[in-house]
Amino acid sequence: MAFPLQILSIVGTIIDRIIPDKAAAEKAKQELAKADLDAEIKLALGQIEVNKVEAAHSSVFVAGWRPYIGWVCGTALAYHAVVKHIIVLLITIYNGGDPNSVSFDMDTLGYILGALLGLGWARTYEKKLGVNK
Repeated sequence: MAFPLQILSIVGTIIDRIIPDKAAAEKAKQELAKADLDAEIKLALGQIEVNKVEAAHSSVFVAGWRPYIGWVCGTALAYHAVVKHIIVLLITIYNGGDPNSVSFDMDTLGYILGALLGLGWARTYEKKLGVNK
């Protein structure tokens, strides 16, 4: 398990006090940072393996949660960004209100669109680098 930055900082201070030689102290700190990075990498690789096993599972209750979340979020986005505003507009018109008084929440849609375009750009960049898998 990786150490929080505060712990690494405290350990670095202790190393400075225990090892008077600056070069040896730096080497010890680098080894500690390397061990911490190795632990982070092992943790991430372990999670990737768990994800692979879950995704390959034959049960929809195990492998299907990712697509389910995607569909739920996509449906919620469509409702929040488009359908809700159309319903409010139709109700306003039906009740004799001014259709120009209905506002469209472009901020939320803009944030989401920006995030999706950013992800699209990142994938395009990966393809350019040849990272296809």
